[in-house]
Amino acid sequence: MFITFEGGDGAGKTTHLRLLAQWLGEAGYDVVTTREPGGTELGRSIRELILHGGDVAPKAEALLYAADRAHHIATVVRPALVRGTVVIADRYLDSSVAYQGVARDLGLEEVRQLSLWATDGLMPDRTILLDVPVEVGSARVGKSQDRIEAAGREFHESVRREFRLLAEKEPERWRIVDATPDVETVAASVRAAVLDLFDRG
Repeated sequence: MFITFEGGDGAGKTTHLRLLAQWLGEAGYDVVTTREPGGTELGRSIRELILHGGDVAPKAEALLYAADRAHHIATVVRPALVRGTVVIADRYLDSSVAYQGVARDLGLEEVRQLSLWATDGLMPDRTILLDVPVEVGSARVGKSQDRIEAAGREFHESVRREFRLLAEKEPERWRIVDATPDVETVAASVRAAVLDLFDRG
């Protein structure tokens, strides 16, 4: 089972990925958690370049994310899925579509196809969109921002709109969770968003 978390910066993806993994582990499932970029040693180097390495041209940014994703899927995600493990990832290709394809104006379909090529077409069984208004996410991030977090309100509003549109286009895969309430309320909504996967599995 491959589950991904998406959402803007400050939505709570890291927190709720950890809580979902803990809940599934307590239910007896073997769980691997990971993130993009940064789920491998190569990915950590790419993450540092993208987020803290100074100016990066938009196309170079998209290609760096795709390189991370190709290696990450080949060396972490697919092997775990073959073993029968539940893999939960903080971001996947939908982030590239929203951030680079739309907000960076590189082309939704072009960026999507790049990621599909890089991953041999692997798609999640469930994608959870943790949705918060941009101002809420920005307040949670605070003043210490990386290059993407500091891209400006218009950029992040565009990302949020695109995530919601993607979710509307693929309702079987996506679940939208309001991530503005307290942690336990959101965690309960996240658990509800994946229950049908395990009921049918």
